[in-house]
Amino acid sequence: MQLGSNKILAGAKYVYLIVFFALLSGVFYPVITHSAWDPVVIGTIILFIGMTGAVALYKAATGSNHKRAYLIIGLAIMAITMFLIYAAIGRV
Repeated sequence: MQLGSNKILAGAKYVYLIVFFALLSGVFYPVITHSAWDPVVIGTIILFIGMTGAVALYKAATGSNHKRAYLIIGLAIMAITMFLIYAAIGRV
């Protein structure tokens, strides 16, 4: 029983993140204005990419192995995320 509940909690964690990021990227705007869902999907994907960079930076700060690699990867992913944000708003 204990093992199954851990899997359910781990799955609920990811469902919570997906719902939170979808709400953060404006999921209600297309419902209210009857417009396309593309910006919401793109915004959610950009938020997940940014979260990946943040996790890599966190591992660089707290981990004992491969700190420099995590730092470089985390900063590179965050730079890609910033580029994607500017591309999404049309400033690139």
